[in-house]
Amino acid sequence: MSRSRSWYLFDYGMVISTEPEAGDWAALERETGLQQLAPASSPYWAYREDYDAGTHTPAQYWARVLGTAVSAEQLRVLEDLDAVQWSHLNADTMAVLETLSGEGAQLALLSNMPAGMSARYLREAAWPARFAHTFFSGPLGMIKPDRRIFAHVLDKLGAAPADVVFIDDNVRNIEAARALGLHTVHFNPGTDLRQELARFREGSNRRDG
Repeated sequence: MSRSRSWYLFDYGMVISTEPEAGDWAALERETGLQQLAPASSPYWAYREDYDAGTHTPAQYWARVLGTAVSAEQLRVLEDLDAVQWSHLNADTMAVLETLSGEGAQLALLSNMPAGMSARYLREAAWPARFAHTFFSGPLGMIKPDRRIFAHVLDKLGAAPADVVFIDDNVRNIEAARALGLHTVHFNPGTDLRQELARFREGSNRRDG
């Protein structure tokens, strides 16, 4: 599926992971005392970009979500629940990663994720080992779709935009990457990722020929 000089740059949430399950949201709602946290209009999402970008600490983020300060113990519980609900892996994506890895493809990850959650996954989860490089918005202080974070990734990979395939579920991120010259796959639950990446390989072979 890959050329030696190509990079496959994956998003995490809703691409490598699945969406949180109903039981995950229910557990978070019980702990916060809030209802309907999953919808985009909820306080969980209203302040999430600032949290992902590293401009809010965990205590600041959850205080804004709850509308009141949180204790150290409650903060620990909330952070645990949040990490768990985003930890469910997409089996189809993981199978594609296994194939790409077995073929020697160059794999990297770019995710909007708070620093604490990314550190937890790097420490505890098995999936980061699939990637030669992992980039997270929280530690970087930059967030997709800011073009600066894509420029940072390209610089660290030593790659030209045309040699990167970026896979993400968020159309804003896809549009930003495409504007910079990256190849893109807009991922959704119906995406046949293996087929989409095969199309890129075929197109690359034609250009090389």
